[in-house]
Amino acid sequence: MTDAIYAPPDEPLNIVHVDPHLLVLNKPAGLLSVPGKGEHLADCLIARAQKVYPEALLVHRLDRDTSGLIVFALTKAAQRVLSLAFEERRVKKVYVARLWGELAPKTGTVDLPLTVDWPNRPLQHVNFETGRPAVTDWRVVRHEEGTTRVRLMPQTGRSHQLRVHMKELGHPILGDPFYATGAARDFPRLMLHAESLKLNHPDGGRGLAFSAPAPF
Repeated sequence: MTDAIYAPPDEPLNIVHVDPHLLVLNKPAGLLSVPGKGEHLADCLIARAQKVYPEALLVHRLDRDTSGLIVFALTKAAQRVLSLAFEERRVKKVYVARLWGELAPKTGTVDLPLTVDWPNRPLQHVNFETGRPAVTDWRVVRHEEGTTRVRLMPQTGRSHQLRVHMKELGHPILGDPFYATGAARDFPRLMLHAESLKLNHPDGGRGLAFSAPAPF
């Protein structure tokens, strides 16, 4: 997938939660979280959100090809608190993915350091010398006709972490335009969805849990 064919879906905002401090949206696949370089990449989720909530502020991102839950702050104070919570890994994230092949065993952990693959950026790759720590837990949900549905629980938040880690297991995420090859790539979208989030409210700290079922 290249910038030249960026054609984001024309869908209304899918609002999961909103209060005076916090906005949680369900992002469609194919839409950037933030603007890319160039006017043709200006359409993005935060720009759409700011048309309805002008005060919306970035906290974290999802890859363009990934769908699911994403959090925006609606005050500067909330942005500081939420950004720190993500940085300190106090936000619990669960993704659903479909993988090529039948992954075994039922549960496991990938612990492989990642860094940008400079000649091929924005791709990432494993590098034991310069990579930053990256850890992903997985749990198999079921096998489906030669593929595997899994839940992925990232313990770190590196760029493309889940996508590279699954590829390194030999089971790339279906439809991945960067890391899948052959028949594994021949799907209408990247089969990766941010299904659930658990975090503390930035104003008062009460525990919150959000979910959005995978559309695949």
